[in-house]
Amino acid sequence: MKAMILAAGLGTRMRPLTDHCPKPLLPVAGKPLIVHHLERLAAAGIREVVINVSYRAEQIIEALGDGREFGMTIAWSREDTPLETGGGIRRALPLLGEAPFWLVNGDVWCDIAPDALPPLNEDLARLVLVDNPDHHPDGDFRLDAAGRVHPTGEPRLTYAGLALLDPALVACHDDGAFALAPLLRAAMDAGQVAGHHHRGAWVDVGTPARLEALDRALRIRPG
Repeated sequence: MKAMILAAGLGTRMRPLTDHCPKPLLPVAGKPLIVHHLERLAAAGIREVVINVSYRAEQIIEALGDGREFGMTIAWSREDTPLETGGGIRRALPLLGEAPFWLVNGDVWCDIAPDALPPLNEDLARLVLVDNPDHHPDGDFRLDAAGRVHPTGEPRLTYAGLALLDPALVACHDDGAFALAPLLRAAMDAGQVAGHHHRGAWVDVGTPARLEALDRALRIRPG
């Protein structure tokens, strides 16, 4: 299985830290945030990773190279301007192929292993969902007792920014900038999205304060 890390964002919520450093390279517990992702992917046996880049792309490419240092091969999907989540995946499909892949938002940290989730089977997506954090109390989607995800209903959980995706979810969309969420909601309405409630550690590293808190936590408990 391949993986894709979304790393093309402008990092506006992280300013001024991202004025001169792209968000994926911001340090957490002594190494760039994106390196934590690469190490976890490698530990799960994933050897091919696609990373999309736009803002300060050359800094990221120079820092990570071809992936050999991490025991993998990195393919770079370049975007002149960020194409949003859906558009970034659509642009990268020639590098990802036709098999389901593991998707990682570059601005989260989570202790889940990619190989912990069952295969997609007939579904288009299997989302990792977490308990709603204080900064997102209303959540995103409902996970029912059968493990199916719905766009409406209670109680709601928060999408963790991690998922197994079938490329077919975005393959029919035109190239360009577009969000992934509307496609996921349409697939939910069609009964093609499963979910996994992760009860372990997860952080949306979206602000300097949360970055600092994660750094402190990992220095106390590495991993």
